Amino acid sequence: MDRYTTPDISKSALITIDTQNDFTLDGGPVQIGGTLEVLPRMAVLLEKYRQNRLPIIHVVRLYLPDGSNADLCRREMIEQGRRIVAPGTPGAELVEAIKPCPAAKLDSELLLSGEIQELAPGEYVSYKPRWGAFYQTGLEDFLRLQGINTLVFTGCNYPNCPRTSIYEASERDFRIVLVKDAISQLYPRGETEMRNIGVNILTTDEVTGSVDLASGNG
Repeated sequence: MDRYTTPDISKSALITIDTQNDFTLDGGPVQIGGTLEVLPRMAVLLEKYRQNRLPIIHVVRLYLPDGSNADLCRREMIEQGRRIVAPGTPGAELVEAIKPCPAAKLDSELLLSGEIQELAPGEYVSYKPRWGAFYQTGLEDFLRLQGINTLVFTGCNYPNCPRTSIYEASERDFRIVLVKDAISQLYPRGETEMRNIGVNILTTDEVTGSVDLASGNG
């Protein structure tokens, strides 16, 4: 850490990536191994951010049934009838364990239009059309308007969307935390690569402790 990369937790947002039923639950069409196991720690982080009124952004995928907005590597299988995080389906919804309340639902039409949905006070959802959370989205402007300079990443599944989103955040000069026990499919080489670009690799306990210190509760 140095004065440019040290997290500023008082000006941070907690980011969850693609923690949706189709990617997470047993029997889901594209279940990502290890995601169920990190959900309890994600829930701890989310509750700490909610208690301290720090912003939360849930970044999600939504694939239209005709595959027209899907990545090329997934487009053909969706065209052939496979349904993955299809708008309006239970599979597209956030996993119950990370929702602010059981009744919280994605507004797929709003999200697909490029708008950011307020799911609960201080808690938002942003749709991304590709791997990275910033690609053709309004997320950067949204974060800047809230005075956020630090992003804390959790979710599913490190090699794809979280890694891409972290590189995009680095390109935009955000301070970055990767919560290593609250993200699926992280591997040692990945941790090294992240440290090499100034990412802070922390545990759930370390982040919650930092939130307490920033809020005067530590």
